[in-house]
Amino acid sequence: MRIGFVQTAPVFGEKQLNFDAVRELLPGCKADLLVLPELFATGYTFTSVDEVKALAESADGETSAFARQLSVSTGAAIIAGFIERQNDCYYNASLMADASGMIATYRKIHLFNREKLWFSPGNRPPEVVTVNNVNIGMMICFDWIFPETCRSLALKGAQIIAHPANLVLPWAQQAMITRCIENRLFAVTANRIGREQRGEDDFTFTGQSRITGCKGEILASAADDEPCVQVVEINPSLATDKTVNSFNDLLADRRNQFYTI
Repeated sequence: MRIGFVQTAPVFGEKQLNFDAVRELLPGCKADLLVLPELFATGYTFTSVDEVKALAESADGETSAFARQLSVSTGAAIIAGFIERQNDCYYNASLMADASGMIATYRKIHLFNREKLWFSPGNRPPEVVTVNNVNIGMMICFDWIFPETCRSLALKGAQIIAHPANLVLPWAQQAMITRCIENRLFAVTANRIGREQRGEDDFTFTGQSRITGCKGEILASAADDEPCVQVVEINPSLATDKTVNSFNDLLADRRNQFYTI
């Protein structure tokens, strides 16, 4: 399976410009799974709920249509961040779509910083979706710091975790090595680059998107300041083997009765 990330520098509020920036990175790109950053089409640094409302859309809106177009040109299932509107709630979400249409959405359950002012926290557990016989789970950015996110997806059978991100803290890329080792799965962290200074916030995004193997190996890694696309070929079946040796299994050895919840 060929999996990859797209690292971009979104311009706040300019969806079509940001769609075009992704298209310009992908001529000739072929893959089975491509992950785009969190909120890649809208930008991140909001100053009011009204801004969020103006850029929000339904799960079958223009970002979904754009993802389907990308799927047609690349052959890949596309995972991309967007603002999902449902009733009077607005979610920092990711969607999964292919040429045939929407596959799934995920709503970020661990909101970071002022996201708590603009978004409703995700109201559904992370789920695993099977695409071409491979089990894929989604999480978003700050979800990485809660080990339960990756572990719950691993327990549901995820072989690959798609991780759209707008990372500003310095630890996530390295922490994903541990997440992959402790759960024996692959991860695609698609981060953005650039700076957004709006309202009370001044964020510099760390880039360094990467694909991490199920034993913690770095399979692909981007710079911290350049848009790029990277694709690697993996064997997803490696993520079904949770054994460390003939005595230890990372999931079967869990002793839930001793864990404080």
